[in-house]
Amino acid sequence: MGGKTNTITDLALLLTLSTLWGASYTFIKIAVETIPPVTLIAARTLIAGLILLAALRLRGLVLPRDRRIWARFLVQACLNSAVPFTLIAWAEQTVNAGLATILNSTTPIFAFVLTTLITRHEVVTSRKLLGVAAGLVGTCLIVGVQALSGFGNGLSAQLAIVAATICYAAAAIFSRNFKGLDPMMPAAGSLICGAMILVPISFIADRPWTLAPSAQSVLALLALSVFSTALAFVIYFRLVQTLGSVGTTAQAYLRVPIGVAIGVLFLGETLSLTPWLGLACVVTGVIAMTMPAKGMAGLPSHRSSS
Repeated sequence: MGGKTNTITDLALLLTLSTLWGASYTFIKIAVETIPPVTLIAARTLIAGLILLAALRLRGLVLPRDRRIWARFLVQACLNSAVPFTLIAWAEQTVNAGLATILNSTTPIFAFVLTTLITRHEVVTSRKLLGVAAGLVGTCLIVGVQALSGFGNGLSAQLAIVAATICYAAAAIFSRNFKGLDPMMPAAGSLICGAMILVPISFIADRPWTLAPSAQSVLALLALSVFSTALAFVIYFRLVQTLGSVGTTAQAYLRVPIGVAIGVLFLGETLSLTPWLGLACVVTGVIAMTMPAKGMAGLPSHRSSS
């Protein structure tokens, strides 16, 4: 019974994680209505980082003091929070939350491409190349035919999300530098570094004390920080230890339909057929690249967050 109960718990946590990360795009869409993107993400990283610091303290752990490790935290912050979070928040001023969710699902594709080009520790097979091709075709379909002209605010916002997705892919590769650390430490350290970067910029660019955000935006910010960032990281690291890489990949598949559904239900968004065709190509590409030759065992992990 114990094993069955643990499996049910892990699956419930997996669904919760997918929902938290899928909902983050809707939270951002609501929050950015009255909170500028830089200030929004500065507050998000600061609040989530402080929550994780408190969680570490409750566990009797403290962040390392090695300057080299903090330099790595800083790089991780740029790749995994400060830059991509801000790009997505800026883009969602004009892009639907559902479309942002779909575009962000391409992280495993870019992770594979960067891994192949930079570290070259994975064998390039025809199946993986087919997966990359399918994923890139899907991305083009999602972005739309206006990409051919190279003009339009919509295109700029969509490309910003793609750039954020590439940052997430690079972060997944760079995170290998934190082996030996409790996994919550790079999460907390990088979020604190992200806040240290963005808070001064927010003070200069937005003068947040002059803002008058709506109650709805403030609640969305708090939900984004507490649930879709701090709590999501805690659940993610718990699942890495229990479900391993299979759980990580599964949440990437689950997050997209959940995120799109939340946008449709709560924001009244609609998507044309083309993004759905693109999503089908993206999912096909991700499966082709991550599915091992024999079954599902040892499925590689591709971390993605928003």
